[in-house]
Amino acid sequence: MAEPPTPLLDTVTGPERLRALDPSRLPELAREIREFLIAAVSRTGGHLGPNLGVVELTIALHRVFDSPRDRLLWDTGHQTYVHKLLTGRKDFSRLRSRGGLSGYPSQDESEHDVIENSHASTALSYADGLAKAHRLRGLTGRHVVAVIGDGALTGGMAWEALNNIAAAKDLPLIIVVNDNGRSYAPTRGGLADHLTTLRTTQGYERFLRWGKDRLRDRPLGGPLYDALHGAKKGLKDLVAPQGLFEDLGLKYVGPVDGHDTAAVEAALARAKAFGGPVIVHCITRKGHGHPPAEAHELDRFHAIGAVATPGARPAGPSWTSVFAKEMVEVGAEREDVVAITAAMLQPVGLDAFATAYPERVFDVGIAEQHAVTSAAGLALGGLHPVVAVYATFLNRAFDQVLMDVALHRCGVTFVLDRAGATGNDGPSHNGMWDLSILQAVPGLRIAAPRDGTRLRAQLRQAVAVTDGPTVVRFPKGAVAADTEPVATVGGVDVLARPRGTHRVDVLLVSVGAMAATALAAARELADRGITATVVDPCWVKPVAPALVRLAADHALVATVEDNGRVGGVGGAIAQAVRDGGVATPVHTFGLTQKFFDHGSRAELLTEAGLQPATLADDIAEALAAAGAARLKGAS
Repeated sequence: MAEPPTPLLDTVTGPERLRALDPSRLPELAREIREFLIAAVSRTGGHLGPNLGVVELTIALHRVFDSPRDRLLWDTGHQTYVHKLLTGRKDFSRLRSRGGLSGYPSQDESEHDVIENSHASTALSYADGLAKAHRLRGLTGRHVVAVIGDGALTGGMAWEALNNIAAAKDLPLIIVVNDNGRSYAPTRGGLADHLTTLRTTQGYERFLRWGKDRLRDRPLGGPLYDALHGAKKGLKDLVAPQGLFEDLGLKYVGPVDGHDTAAVEAALARAKAFGGPVIVHCITRKGHGHPPAEAHELDRFHAIGAVATPGARPAGPSWTSVFAKEMVEVGAEREDVVAITAAMLQPVGLDAFATAYPERVFDVGIAEQHAVTSAAGLALGGLHPVVAVYATFLNRAFDQVLMDVALHRCGVTFVLDRAGATGNDGPSHNGMWDLSILQAVPGLRIAAPRDGTRLRAQLRQAVAVTDGPTVVRFPKGAVAADTEPVATVGGVDVLARPRGTHRVDVLLVSVGAMAATALAAARELADRGITATVVDPCWVKPVAPALVRLAADHALVATVEDNGRVGGVGGAIAQAVRDGGVATPVHTFGLTQKFFDHGSRAELLTEAGLQPATLADDIAEALAAAGAARLKGAS
């Protein structure tokens, strides 16, 4: 019996093998890549739709350019699965899991990967600097290619970069606009409308083809055609308004069918030969080649979950779904409440609000800075905006939170989804910075709900504030089971306390979703004969005065948060205790201040020592050290 033929994809072990393939075999390779991705990503979860849309484009890039000598940059990196396959990385069995391939480019994985940051609209600035570095170092014959989606082009940083790139007329830099009309969902705004016009206007190309066919073979036809072609600026403005790019001084090639490998190769080759900055406009379809994705209007299978294990219990409602439902109810009661997001309407749970109140929701595209200052304007105009973004993305708009919202005491509520350790999407998606950077903002108040009931209540409390910004933050995943307090002291919920003890050893301060971990750690301590009071401040900024009073009644304060340890809630509580003249030592527990490798939330928390048994060990050690220090001081 004859051996089955080796799949073509298996023979492509790197870009050099890809360039050696006969062009007639490229459709077969594209088909095999799609089949591989559909099977592999359906098992592990990941960004399927974006990668199905860039198969031919990625093949063409690696055939025209010589990576890693030529540098390929991706904005954003979730569309690099095909790039990984073509550069020899075919084990997708643990994609986005600890020990497996990252869902984004990774320098540790391959010399073909350059930038790991998965925040959008940055690649053009990287490309500008990288190309200039090549020129200054005398590295000739190299190109820098930045692939940027039309969604990422809605970010202001991309246009700052374009403005600078256009000024460097001899910079060998190619910008590939991967235009599928979407980021997560359909791209919105004036730029999106402009690209739609370019995408759908074929009059110019038809006109030139007609001119070439009719004039080239006639007397004086060649010169007439050349003159006609030389007048392209006026003609193009008339029938295909891509002047937006050309007025910046950038050569424009396209639009090109991004699923026609030969056409994309030809366009990229032209751009490569030009010797200066060029934009190549490729039209692609997110989810292309997979009918279920193409038919999924919401996000074309932007990111899918792993196939559920047979017999596994449902995870239950998510934090996002609890927020989504409560926002709709708040909107019904308060006509002044409006919502803003940055190209993440569905991921942050505002799609239901948009359905119920379409005139009161604003999706500004990937433009977090604009979102925040626009929210300030809405507040100054008498409304109460709720800005919902992933926690990591608010980092991009810190100056606007500080100077445009807080300085003017605007009543704006920020809802930070995916706060803390998010895990699988890698270091730039972990929302472990907000509780540190927002500590610096005067007048800003932060709520960290521990469960669904507290999320609903604290959202309502937040939107009731009119004299300054408020923040409500929660993690990714299934919402925690409700934990009712046994008492409340000065706004601080007491979740557990020992009975019949006058002075308790440890005040264990839990921040937000760490409540279950803190309670379990307290039980571990009890098994060792150490008593602990577990409290949840609910509102973690400003520090409640009751916490300082409680600290005075304990031998040690231990704080537990899923934020970086530096400058977080623990640090603020320690300062408040010192300022209150209380001598009780404060020991802070949080995420190690580093960039974590991709892995599950549980794996990251374990790595940081934020599991009950480890916490109990560390707290017991800190308590012993505090006791020894007191004895030494007394002597």
